[in-house]
Amino acid sequence: MTNLTNWNQKRYLLDTNIFINAYGHYYAFDICPGFWECLEHHCRAGQVMSIDRVKEELEKPPELVSWARRAPDGMFLSSREEPIINIFNSVMSWVEESEIFTDEAKRKFAKGADGWLVAYAKCYEAVVVTHEAYRPEAKSRVMIPNVCRQFKIECMTTYEMLRELGVQFDWGGN
Repeated sequence: MTNLTNWNQKRYLLDTNIFINAYGHYYAFDICPGFWECLEHHCRAGQVMSIDRVKEELEKPPELVSWARRAPDGMFLSSREEPIINIFNSVMSWVEESEIFTDEAKRKFAKGADGWLVAYAKCYEAVVVTHEAYRPEAKSRVMIPNVCRQFKIECMTTYEMLRELGVQFDWGGN
């Protein structure tokens, strides 16, 4: 069992979209390798991580999949623990009972990593890091920040996490 409850530091749990958007846009490997080194560094320090189900969602591009396979131990933690499963069931009950979301939104949420990410964060008091925004009016998609708010879980963006960690990417060019 993963025991994160004894840690005295804030832990950040990354959503799939953090990896995919970073790779495809502002922190591409060829533009900002420091971002990926930063994730690895803070993973080794026990502050930045994700879960196995997020890793499973990283199906392409090959370069990102390869990075995820080489990521340090502890980057993608197991969500297959009884306390997490119990919380996931509570999350899914709330989603299913909600009259706000469409049936398709509920089905998609149930199949993806998002509910597991929320359950892991709740179980281990981690902060969820996502590019999704709180949208109480959302019907066609179950937004992670909406679920986090319901379950009293802190949620933030990549930029907020990087600022809290004191990360700076300095240009070393000519």
